[in-house]
Amino acid sequence: MCALFRNRYRIGSKRYRGYDYSRPGKYFITICTKNKISHFGNEVNGKMILSDLGNYLQNEWLKTPDIRPDMNITLDEFVIMPDHFHAIIIIGKNRYNTINNLDNDRTAMHGGSTANSIQKNQYKNEFGPQSNNLASIIRGIKSIVSTYAKKTKQDFQWQSRFHDHIIRTNLELNRIRNYIIKNPQKWNRPRNMRMKS
Repeated sequence: MCALFRNRYRIGSKRYRGYDYSRPGKYFITICTKNKISHFGNEVNGKMILSDLGNYLQNEWLKTPDIRPDMNITLDEFVIMPDHFHAIIIIGKNRYNTINNLDNDRTAMHGGSTANSIQKNQYKNEFGPQSNNLASIIRGIKSIVSTYAKKTKQDFQWQSRFHDHIIRTNLELNRIRNYIIKNPQKWNRPRNMRMKS
């Protein structure tokens, strides 16, 4: 996640090797701006006041299910912070994912071997084609915001990667929802981080 670790911001990944990110599931994602520069607005008294770019990101995010109707997407809680974006996105059953791969994914998530079933089902892992899955959704939102920033002559860049977490239980879902909702109230930007001028 975009978090301070030893006084440096880093973005990690919890992607499961062999897990198909087109699978039906609930995903918690975080996308950060490059160098943690505040492009999306400011926090004032625990509430976000979005910039032009922040508003654009929000509007485009809300269009995601309409832009990709064949993926059966539902948007859950999300928040746009000055230099990052948290969201829960739910990918439902659709024509790009099949019930046969559910067992493969569960096995991979729990550290088991899926080699035989993967070969049998011609299963594509994270190194296969990256379309109609979580990564393609993130690529799409990053691309359209970057294009808008360029057209409006804003000096903006995203961090190259993103953080994702597979939500497995309702308890975890509620905990992450609560974290997202309270994020603006807990905003505490380190003084040495750069602000957009």
